[in-house]
Amino acid sequence: MSMFSMLETSGSALTAERQRAEVTAANLANTNTTRTDAGGPYRRKEVVFASPGTFTFRLALNHASSLPGPMLPMVRVERVLDDPAPPLMRYEPGHPDANKEGFVAYPAINPIQEMTDLMGAVRAYQLNASAVSASKQLLQQALQILTG
Repeated sequence: MSMFSMLETSGSALTAERQRAEVTAANLANTNTTRTDAGGPYRRKEVVFASPGTFTFRLALNHASSLPGPMLPMVRVERVLDDPAPPLMRYEPGHPDANKEGFVAYPAINPIQEMTDLMGAVRAYQLNASAVSASKQLLQQALQILTG
């Protein structure tokens, strides 16, 4: 196992969680956006992480015990999708984006769900940053032992 594979895995997770937090923040910022360049209200975005496939504990143990071999799975964002939920219709006849019946289409965004997703992304980011820090300290101690 490469000494840097832990850093590579945590680094890929940091990138993925940062993107997840950015998308969630954009959702929150556009909660009341009724008109976009594409037409209609803002569509909530969802981040889809790539599945590492069948990665078992046995495979990780075999990988750890041998230097050459397949890389540990990296975390990556597979794609960012538009939420298929229909917009929320609110009766506001004086609004400039109201239809002829007086209803305005608002994004189907639940601020509580978005805040929960944001807190999850931030917490996962913090945990991976701690893993990077711990790996860095481990490597520094190993170098001190070797030069000792």
